Amino acid sequence: MERVVESYCDAATELLPQSLRVQHDLMPIAQALRLAHQPEPGASAEALNTMTSPAQRRLIFEEFFLLQTALALRRQRNRSAQATACRPANDPVAEARTLFGFPLTAAQARVLGEIVENLSDVKPMNRLLQGDVGSGKTAVAVLAALSVARSGAQTAFMAPTEVLAEQHYGRLKARLATCQPPIRCRYLSSAVKGAERKQVLKEVASGEAHLLVGTQALLEEGVEFANLALCVIDEQHRFGVMQRARLRSKGGRPHVLVMTATPIPRTLFMTLY
Repeated sequence: MERVVESYCDAATELLPQSLRVQHDLMPIAQALRLAHQPEPGASAEALNTMTSPAQRRLIFEEFFLLQTALALRRQRNRSAQATACRPANDPVAEARTLFGFPLTAAQARVLGEIVENLSDVKPMNRLLQGDVGSGKTAVAVLAALSVARSGAQTAFMAPTEVLAEQHYGRLKARLATCQPPIRCRYLSSAVKGAERKQVLKEVASGEAHLLVGTQALLEEGVEFANLALCVIDEQHRFGVMQRARLRSKGGRPHVLVMTATPIPRTLFMTLY
């Protein structure tokens, strides 16, 4: 370790400008790396504490600074991207009673209102909808998909298992068929094969199908949307980052709504950061 410190510390790339280091009283990176591994002789216990050491403070600052810079650049890219603005003529909150037979709770109506407002903007939505099992997350997502369909665009609804995807499809198909005009809902999984699969893909590619419910089969090549405006991902903790990104890539820059009752630790810590 001593040889590594001697060989590489002085060659470390300084990422923070001098003005920033002066403003926050931060030592150069080479000095911080050296002192973190080789404290000065006679250093007090307080100076060696990883949270109070000037060397550790410099390293911690740089880590947070780079994270915030990366997030700022990502936000900037997202602002410049354009999603499909979905502005339905009907009020989705009012349609809830007709669709489900009961009115939304105050919390459901508030969340749905925020989502619909996001969907009406060309800035891509990226929302996490968190709530306990049975709290009505799916009902909110369905009404959001209904708003998208009323605007002439499509929604992809992905669930982690065939059992869950089939449950969603069975409930949604019957309810959406009662809308005026009817909203066409289709289902896709690895079990859908042959002529039926070709028909589903054809309807999705032509825009005839307004909502496609399915499993990871939605990510496969050959699944082409005419105008994908919203991606709904149920139990987002069951999917990887790349899988979620691949579903988004099926549209130009669709709005994204991920749902879960159990947010993954990474999601919580990114929120805290």
